Amino acid sequence: MPAAPSVPYEPWLIEQLKDPVEAAGYLEAVLEDGHQGAIMAALRQIARAQGGLAKIARKAHLTREATYRMLSRSGNPELRSLSAILKATGLRIAVKPLE
Repeated sequence: MPAAPSVPYEPWLIEQLKDPVEAAGYLEAVLEDGHQGAIMAALRQIARAQGGLAKIARKAHLTREATYRMLSRSGNPELRSLSAILKATGLRIAVKPLE
């Protein structure tokens, strides 16, 4: 019996990340791992889901080039820039006590 055709992962993920609750949960899970490249990839995917990097850059009052650079695998945004990008995607930074 042949296997059922698989669904492309990224388009499905982008669709899920349009919901801010889903985006927040996804980013929180990625942050748990703490891998910088994975965090930047997750932020790029969330930005794509929320209208694209250029739109997020405009909403965050950042240049498109700086936003692409910040969210690259080797990106290391300043807290102010990260907060602006998160706000533009409908998210914010929160601090919780360790369990």
